[in-house]
Amino acid sequence: MASPSSKSSLATLTLAAIGIVYGDIGTSPLYTMKEVFSTEHGLPLTEANLLGIVSLILWGLVTIISLKYVTLVLRADNRGEGGIMALTALAMSSVTQHSRFYYPVMLMGMVGAGLFYGDGVITPAISVLSAIEGLEVATPAFAPYVVPLTLMVLLALYALQHRGTAGIGKWFGPIVLVWFITLATMGIINIVANPAILAALNPIHAFRFLMQNGWLAFFALGAVVLAFTGAEALYADMGHFGKRSVRLAWFSVVFPALGLNYLGQGALLLSTPAAVSNPFFNQLGPWSIYPLVVLSTMATVIASQATISGAFSVTQQAISLGFLPRMRVVYTSDREIGQIYIPLVNWIQLLVVVLAVIGFGSSSNLASAYGIAATATMLTTTVLTFFVIRYRWKFNLLLCFGATGFFFIIDAALFSATSLKLLSGGWFPLVISALMVTVMLTWKNGRDLVFRNLQKHLIPLEDFLQSLFVSPPHRVEGTAIFFRAEGDGVPHAMLHNLLHNKVLHERTIFLTVYSTDIPTVPATERVKVIPLGQECYQVNVYYGFKDERNIPLALEMCAASGLELNLMETSFFIARQTVIATVGEDMALWREALYASMARNARDAADYFRIPPNRVIEVGTQIEI
Repeated sequence: MASPSSKSSLATLTLAAIGIVYGDIGTSPLYTMKEVFSTEHGLPLTEANLLGIVSLILWGLVTIISLKYVTLVLRADNRGEGGIMALTALAMSSVTQHSRFYYPVMLMGMVGAGLFYGDGVITPAISVLSAIEGLEVATPAFAPYVVPLTLMVLLALYALQHRGTAGIGKWFGPIVLVWFITLATMGIINIVANPAILAALNPIHAFRFLMQNGWLAFFALGAVVLAFTGAEALYADMGHFGKRSVRLAWFSVVFPALGLNYLGQGALLLSTPAAVSNPFFNQLGPWSIYPLVVLSTMATVIASQATISGAFSVTQQAISLGFLPRMRVVYTSDREIGQIYIPLVNWIQLLVVVLAVIGFGSSSNLASAYGIAATATMLTTTVLTFFVIRYRWKFNLLLCFGATGFFFIIDAALFSATSLKLLSGGWFPLVISALMVTVMLTWKNGRDLVFRNLQKHLIPLEDFLQSLFVSPPHRVEGTAIFFRAEGDGVPHAMLHNLLHNKVLHERTIFLTVYSTDIPTVPATERVKVIPLGQECYQVNVYYGFKDERNIPLALEMCAASGLELNLMETSFFIARQTVIATVGEDMALWREALYASMARNARDAADYFRIPPNRVIEVGTQIEI
């Protein structure tokens, strides 16, 4: 029997999950039905078509969200963490580095991350635009002000990111809960007025719609998929709230509210076809438009906040996994390590969001771009999940194909339908994804080239120390810490120090930072100290892809192994590598130049690892690739 405190904790987490996890999919009723019956799709508003569309949406929520994500994908957690980067790390470790699937899995993970960035741009744009467009329903006089008002809301949202979500986050759950209660209430009112819409609960109407309308139905799927956008948030935010909270929030609040509202919009259109111009804001009549605009704007801002925070988290994980260069990461909460702010990502995303709002101009135009980003991400998640359940869980091959093949067919069909809109906006998230994949591949390959170059000139550390102490140099007071890359030999900074200063500190530490493919490394396993003799030590520090890199804090843990350090008497020697692009066969010259540029602008290692700048001594070195 659960204790009262555990029940209270579960209720609190569930309320928070309602606000953060489901903000995106919860705002889909704003535009889904409007887009399905827009003139662009040419789908006539008949009773048969309406029942078919509502049935498709309802059973899509059951199949894609309830069965695929809530039941299957949430099981593929990386030590409790979810999201495309966590799934990629899990899949890569499942197939192992020597497998023929390793590189394709890594590339697929990069594509998924790139699509996540594209989705993170479109979500704020389409969500806030669709909410502000409610003013046009009240009076067409507001039409010229929709885009400027949207930009003002978005600018304010991004300008506040540096303050973190700790202060306003506590309001997310209650506000979005009110939103879902409103969705359910409006749906019930319209269902009671026209209960004939309940026939849509029968999936036969969905199959009949697909069979009778052929290509027109296939084209309409590209708009139906808008009802499922935000599904990735279920998986991405699992680590923050836990599986139980995410599942409880979905089945107890979100799914019933969404189902009732889509049924309610269908009932409204059965009795009042003229409301098709904007079914959501016409559900309760003119008196409700302004309150709904205010409430929907708050809900869409929260949905946007979730995707912005998600972009920060994915970037941090990509940096830790070696897919992106170091960037400045600001921790906005002393209690929650997941609450971070990355200025570069924030302002670049804002710039692209502003361009999307101005360039597309309306939520209808953005819908084409939104659908293809969502379906491509769903498809990527399904494929990566296959590798996890096959090679990590060791399930029977036939069972693996059965478990993921069913969802693969659905995802492929939805992706194909949204691909028909490639020229009318679908290219936008694909371009963003392609740019991000190019950056990540270039950084990954560039690091491999640098590593191979260093291996050519590697001097084995233990052999070097043995020969060094045959005729030891003068030892000076204090402690010197030399950063040593994974698999490296004698650090270049140490060779430089011995050559020019002819001295060695009385205590010398070689520090290697290891990035693991798990979310967090327990504190008891953070540090490993290996004595090398003559007061020399090899210190290995291990971090997961969600851990904060804080070297001074890690060094304090060395005391447990008998190595006590005084930071004020310690000097950190860091080799600053200047990469020079050269003509070769490894990478195109422009990619080598891109890598060199990223390496030059990467966040300073001392700052990234939280090392006091007054304790750092940098040694320059050049590397050709």
